[in-house]
Amino acid sequence: MMNITPTVKQLLIINVLFYIGSMIVGEPAYKLLSMYFFESPDFHFWQIFTHMFMHAPLPNIMHIAFNMFALYSFGSALEHFWGGRKFVFFYISCGLGAALLHTGVNYYFFENGINILVENGYQKVEILKILSEGKFDTKWQELLTPSDFQAFMGAYLGNVVGASGAIYGLLVAFAFMFPNAELALMFIPIPIKAKYFVPGLLLIDLYLGVSGGSLFGGSSGIAHFAHLGGALVGYLMMWYWKKNQFNNHRWN
Repeated sequence: MMNITPTVKQLLIINVLFYIGSMIVGEPAYKLLSMYFFESPDFHFWQIFTHMFMHAPLPNIMHIAFNMFALYSFGSALEHFWGGRKFVFFYISCGLGAALLHTGVNYYFFENGINILVENGYQKVEILKILSEGKFDTKWQELLTPSDFQAFMGAYLGNVVGASGAIYGLLVAFAFMFPNAELALMFIPIPIKAKYFVPGLLLIDLYLGVSGGSLFGGSSGIAHFAHLGGALVGYLMMWYWKKNQFNNHRWN
């Protein structure tokens, strides 16, 4: 097993410190550091960075555990070849890409709901005032379909935490550099080559993101489009680097 690399170690420490701190401080920490919709009064510009170091509170310990294990497993391998500065640039860029796509999808759902309500006589200022108080008009449920109402409310009132978007960028980079490395899910202990494993995982996220469900039914509460945003930025960066810097090297 590869030794932990310096930058990965520092990122692990930062994530753990954020997690312990948020457990001590409680709700105010999540209110301040997780990422809210940009039209919400709870949004602050620093949240596009801080959200990727926050994780779901207890008892959901597996959120941070899985992310940190993936950061160690894939991040150390990548930093070993790239060095710390390039690795942290890639990692943060993928985290920002995750925030961008997640916000873009939320904006689409939010504006869709706003437009329907405005067409039925509501004013946007009035709608935003009600939402800013953490409330909603029950008549909205009559004007929006259940799925549109859930997406509309979730876009504005929901928040996002976690390093998963950046982690998905690392997964894509690992598949680029080590396509024939064999990976296995905990519940599917069958080795699958990275070049098949990672695209398959992304297709599952895309399906769940579009359908709004989970593998086990109901709403998962997982920001699937944040995963896809991190993966997309990771893919674009790897494609660019491979095309412009590594044309004389084999990536297998």
